[in-house]
Amino acid sequence: MAVRVCIGGFLNKSQNWVEPKPDQTYKQITARLWGKGLTLRAEVFGAQIAATRQLQVKAGQFLLSRIDARHGACGLVPVNLDGALVSNDFPCFDIDSKVALPAYFAWYARTENFTALCRQASEGSTNRVRLKEDEFLGMRVSLPPLDAQQRIVAKLDKVATLVARRSKVIEAAERDAKAMLSNAFRQIIDSAPYRPMAEVAPLIRRPVEIEPDQLYTEIGVKSFYNGIFHRRTMSGAEYSWQKLFWIKEDDLIFSNLMAWEKAIAVALSEDAGCVGNHRMLTCEVNRALATPHFLLAYFRTEEGFMQVTGHSPGSIARNKTLSSKKLPTIKVPVPSLGRQHWFDGLERQVGQVEMLRESAEQDVEALLPAVLDGVFRKLN
Repeated sequence: MAVRVCIGGFLNKSQNWVEPKPDQTYKQITARLWGKGLTLRAEVFGAQIAATRQLQVKAGQFLLSRIDARHGACGLVPVNLDGALVSNDFPCFDIDSKVALPAYFAWYARTENFTALCRQASEGSTNRVRLKEDEFLGMRVSLPPLDAQQRIVAKLDKVATLVARRSKVIEAAERDAKAMLSNAFRQIIDSAPYRPMAEVAPLIRRPVEIEPDQLYTEIGVKSFYNGIFHRRTMSGAEYSWQKLFWIKEDDLIFSNLMAWEKAIAVALSEDAGCVGNHRMLTCEVNRALATPHFLLAYFRTEEGFMQVTGHSPGSIARNKTLSSKKLPTIKVPVPSLGRQHWFDGLERQVGQVEMLRESAEQDVEALLPAVLDGVFRKLN
């Protein structure tokens, strides 16, 4: 039968303060949010640590963030972080295993109930909320007998192992699909002729005659090939100096300021009728020579991306700009349309696999919190 126990009844604060030695390297810790545990933040020399005193932690101790405990930033110190240093913002505790098994409390600390206790024990203004240690240690939690704790740990460990195994299978399937797609692309462009973008997908401007009372939705291009987003919708009267250009479905669009960061995308049906400013380099694909998604696939390859960066002069990010004069000179592979359409179909199939993977991953990620909630709800 579970009994109510003060957290301070089994958590004993560590006072293992040390003075970092300038020429010695130390590991530093990050406490991830929402029960994701502790991880390595950096390895630094003692000379790089501003504070003269740091708390040195041991594997198996319980650590939490004063600032983000209310967001689930806590966990047991893993073996690989034994001896790491943390500041006073990360109180660390030894767990009395005669009252609470460390593994049991680590699982409990991942529940919403524990996070709610941390929120309750945190005070301060919006940007300076801190965990009040005395209040936290005075909170009461339900603890079953040690043998029951061990059974709960075994059950949750088993579920976690199954979840991790399933996640690895999903990740492996995604890697295999991407590798297959990459190999297929390389085979298709092998021995294919190259032609300049001026012929294959010429830059085109469709000027907008801005009307003050009309609304215009302006697009942007996300970095790392993450597609197009709708930045804002404003009336024509709100556009003062900007020139706007119409976007059509299947346009291949480069952000001239961020193309070096892979801000390249194909306009979808929901983007048709939107507008882009002069920074959006819009290319209308010659469908007798190429398909938009095949060209995007090329620019996602290392070779294609190097073409973009090679035509984006400048030494720092804000000056590394893909110009409207250089873009048309980039040469791209142009295999037969039949091969391009075949690749586009293959890419769609991989995209469907990706959607299934994301759905499965969400289901897998939801499984463990659901089990946690079911196990610990009975104890409260």
